[in-house]
Amino acid sequence: MGDTKRGREKQARDADDRQRERDRKEAQERADEPEPPRDVSDTAEGTLREEGDPRDSPRTCHRRDCDEPATFVAIERYLEETGHGPVTAEAFLCQEHTAEESPTNLDHAYPDYVFRVVPLPETRTTD
Repeated sequence: MGDTKRGREKQARDADDRQRERDRKEAQERADEPEPPRDVSDTAEGTLREEGDPRDSPRTCHRRDCDEPATFVAIERYLEETGHGPVTAEAFLCQEHTAEESPTNLDHAYPDYVFRVVPLPETRTTD
């Protein structure tokens, strides 16, 4: 194929397609490997510690222009668009915004896809 813009674009698309196919095959081969057990509540607590915040420090809602304290964490695990493996997204939300939360990455769901909303440990009440 000649050195034209169309030819270069086709070569780039073909290379991307081959890379995606290799990534897909690798992911299928790794699918048989056991994943260590994870408790989602541990994930929420671990996130608090990973970011260096003390467990009892107040957090605010992740949504823009909301200053309410966060009472829940929404956790979604899905495959990254680039095919480099699973991604875990977490959003700390107030009670009002938690009610509005829903899965956003269903296009990238896979067998271990997760969408959960977990109360933050320091906000659990005995109502």
